[in-house]
Amino acid sequence: MQVTETLKEGLKRGYAITVTAAELEAKVDEKLAEAQPDIEMKGFRKGKVPLTLLKRQFGKRLLGEAMQESIDSAMAKHFEETGDRPAMQPEVRMTNEDWKEGDDVHIEMSYEALPDIPEVDLKSIELEKLVVKADDDAVEEALKSLAETAQDFKPRRKGSKAKEGDQVVIDFVGKVDGEAFEGGSAEDYPLVLGSGSFIPGFEEQLIGVKAGEEKDVTVTFPEDYQADHLAGKEAVFTCTVKEVKEPVAAEIDDELARKFGAESLDQLKAQIAERLEAEYSDASRAVMKRALLDRLDEMVDFDLPPSLVEAEAKQIAHQLWHEENPDVEGHDHDEIEPTEEHVKLAERRVRLGLLLAELGQKAEVEVSDSEMTQAIMNQARQYPGQERAFFEFVQQNPQMQQQLRAPIFEDKVVDYVFELASVTEKEVTKEDLQKAVEALDND
Repeated sequence: MQVTETLKEGLKRGYAITVTAAELEAKVDEKLAEAQPDIEMKGFRKGKVPLTLLKRQFGKRLLGEAMQESIDSAMAKHFEETGDRPAMQPEVRMTNEDWKEGDDVHIEMSYEALPDIPEVDLKSIELEKLVVKADDDAVEEALKSLAETAQDFKPRRKGSKAKEGDQVVIDFVGKVDGEAFEGGSAEDYPLVLGSGSFIPGFEEQLIGVKAGEEKDVTVTFPEDYQADHLAGKEAVFTCTVKEVKEPVAAEIDDELARKFGAESLDQLKAQIAERLEAEYSDASRAVMKRALLDRLDEMVDFDLPPSLVEAEAKQIAHQLWHEENPDVEGHDHDEIEPTEEHVKLAERRVRLGLLLAELGQKAEVEVSDSEMTQAIMNQARQYPGQERAFFEFVQQNPQMQQQLRAPIFEDKVVDYVFELASVTEKEVTKEDLQKAVEALDND
């Protein structure tokens, strides 16, 4: 077997591989010899069928396998000897398409090699960690929000008109073409006006009603309504208003705390402070991670595989186009051409991705099975009722597994670098941290 270099330009590599007919024949003979002890054939005892007869019967069938194994073996040996790591799957093609049994096989292999990543002095990196304490004002603000979510309703003064945000207790009967329909009636139903829990247009027509009043509400069911016999139909709901109630925030006391699983108000405050500081910590980490990536991007410079940059630029352009055109759900649109800005961003992502992969490999960073399982569970929650099917889909889809593994691996490498870098804490206000987070989105 011969491997001859045909191209070495930047990261681009090309090789001509020749597998001789003698090598293929030897490979076929080897396979037949391995299988011979288990083969039975009429007129021969098990394992005693002559190789010449086996070759005549099975040789052609094994020739394709032998050819593929020989090519795979040549490629594996080449990468082992050269140390090259292809950026993407190598392109391999047979050049003598008129090949027939007894001929040598001529193969062309081309790929882009991953570049050599320069060493980075991680200990020389200086970072600033923004620290925000959960002060009393922040805790009180969070408490008030909790009290609002735990709000109750009390009757308004007699004769008061219902406002948006009020709760009206109603009996109603819905009719289509004068006939009441199943599921269109209820008694003592508590409806919060403005909650959007009823058909569009229903709640708005009840603003201004009073207790004891009867009102016909006319609405049209949406075209995509789940009940086909009602979709697109006009309905009239005769509503009897029994009570009009105004929202009342819950008292901030031990009773409120118990509603949220705490034993006392003090314990609830402590839990809120802990949660707030965890949120601040996550936000601060995001800011420090961006600073780290910016610093690493400044510290390293190396050739990038054009195919990786092109693929990343196309993905960025495609994603941004869909964000700008949210009404287009499918992908049967014209190809989106990346701009210079997209390419520049792609170069940064590829450079940092290769660098972090190198750092993680040297530090022996790994994503554990439990971390992968947790990631899959988190993703599966987006498909209620289909969690099992999602798990099976991920198990059978290596690309999806990689999509879930990549961000976990990246974060673990980033944490590894944080440990080596020189990190200085700086106490700031919640507003300062918020501005820093907003700046990330604007970049």
